[in-house]
Amino acid sequence: MALSRARRSERRLDYWPGFVDALSTLVLSIIFILTVFVLGQFFLSQEISGRDTALQRLNRQILELNELLALERANRQDAEDNLAALQSTLQTAEADRLRLQGLLSSGSATSTAANTRIGQLAAEIDKEKAISARALTQVELLNQQLAALRRQLAALEDALAASEARDKESQARVADLGSRLNVALAQRVQELARFRSDFFGRLRQILGERPDIRVVGDRFVFQSEVFFDAGSAALLPAGAAELDKVATALVDLDKEIPADIPWIIRVDGHTDKRPLSGFGEFKSNWALSAARAIAVVQYFVSKGVPPQRLLAAGFGEYQPIELGDNDDAYRRNRRIELKLTER
Repeated sequence: MALSRARRSERRLDYWPGFVDALSTLVLSIIFILTVFVLGQFFLSQEISGRDTALQRLNRQILELNELLALERANRQDAEDNLAALQSTLQTAEADRLRLQGLLSSGSATSTAANTRIGQLAAEIDKEKAISARALTQVELLNQQLAALRRQLAALEDALAASEARDKESQARVADLGSRLNVALAQRVQELARFRSDFFGRLRQILGERPDIRVVGDRFVFQSEVFFDAGSAALLPAGAAELDKVATALVDLDKEIPADIPWIIRVDGHTDKRPLSGFGEFKSNWALSAARAIAVVQYFVSKGVPPQRLLAAGFGEYQPIELGDNDDAYRRNRRIELKLTER
């Protein structure tokens, strides 16, 4: 009995505040981790809606989860360090108990106090064991949360891989559609070239062999003198008769070409490089060439050619076909050109 009192008296060392601080730090760390985890889950669910932006957000969240994983590992290490400290404290308490037992043999006068101290130390040891058990439970809980985070990270990586696969499939579809479109456009161009050849052959038959009407590349070239007087954009009767033949061919062409081919007849007006006097109706060669092209287009419309199939363009003196400074070069550069092309 005297030995029991001596043990209780030896256990008066107060380790409780240190254990409370360690436990509070551990609990705050767990709350912080749970808060970060919940916030990460919320922002993750909000940002997985888009495809391209979702990939970027997933990459950022993977980095955040990696940081959380490192934080969890650090916290786990802290918990293990705390557990080691508690075990060290237990060993110290046991050493104190043994030391007090040694003091019991030195005299019975101190036995009662020693027993009391031993009892206190035993109670503290029991409390420390309970704290250690709770710490171990919390460490296990952290391990479970770490495993859950790893599973979520794997799910995010799977979602990222699936999104990348969908992107590759979409790119393949776009490339396939582009190749199909190119093939379709090439077919339309070939078909339009066939109609252009037929149209030019028909115009040659209609207009006959005239020196003032010739074919240059993919265009019919009419000398301006066929349709207009010098410095004027009013059609001459003889020119209107020639345009009647062309208009008839254009009306027939509109019936033959499929509606889904975007063809037009471009009417280009050109002048020579000699400037106008400036006192007439037109102030520049550009205005004169545009007015002549518009006059031809308006005449075609009056003869039944669909206006959406016509385009008027004025080039002035800036697209000559002959660079000489003589009357013959000037005459050849004053012209109206018809070209069957795409819109």
